[in-house]
Amino acid sequence: MKRLFLPLLLFVLGGSCYAQPFRIVAYGDSITYGWVPNPNPPSARYDFDDRWPGALQKALGSNYQVIEEGLDGRTTDALDPGATISGAQLDGSAYLQSCLASHLPVDLVVIMLGTNDLKPVFNRTPLRIAIGAAHLIDLVNTLNGGVGTSYKNPKVLLICPPPLNPSINSGPIFGPMFKGGVEKSRQLPDLYEAVAKMGGAGFLNAGSVISTDGIDGLHLTAESERKLGTAIAEKVKEMLK
Repeated sequence: MKRLFLPLLLFVLGGSCYAQPFRIVAYGDSITYGWVPNPNPPSARYDFDDRWPGALQKALGSNYQVIEEGLDGRTTDALDPGATISGAQLDGSAYLQSCLASHLPVDLVVIMLGTNDLKPVFNRTPLRIAIGAAHLIDLVNTLNGGVGTSYKNPKVLLICPPPLNPSINSGPIFGPMFKGGVEKSRQLPDLYEAVAKMGGAGFLNAGSVISTDGIDGLHLTAESERKLGTAIAEKVKEMLK
């Protein structure tokens, strides 16, 4: 019996060293991508440590793995007629399930979308934007193992984007692009919290943590990106403890 005990103990202790990290997909738009604020696009991308997914990874440590899926211009579930890429284009709902299936196993998906839905080209009310976010939660809840696998559906953390800064209205590009969006963006938090609750998702109001303090009134400074990542880390730990 003693001969079996020591090898078994070593196996258990050694096996714990190889525990798989929690896998988290960060699914969003240009704020998730880390777009450097610029009122006259094009622009560049922040370094990893200055993007909120990078700050999230740093705050969580090696027991977690953050997978970035940020795309400039991505919507919740609206097809953008001005998209310059083919396939799913900028419709977040068209790519979400394929995205998650390609990364399985996934423990949690952090979704922060809705800012681009504010564009007048989509003619969406705040309620319709929140319904788009609810659609994304439902897609995660019905992933059902992806393709040929039997993994559990990931948990969802829905983040309401911070409201647009009124300074966006004076911008030569983003002003017309987001005309009327400032007031709509301020109405989103309560609606997002409601759909998150209905979909069994966690919720964080980014506007309670940071503001759209970039020079273009739409994006974040590096400091705010890092601050947001740290705040998300606390929610993630709470949901995956």
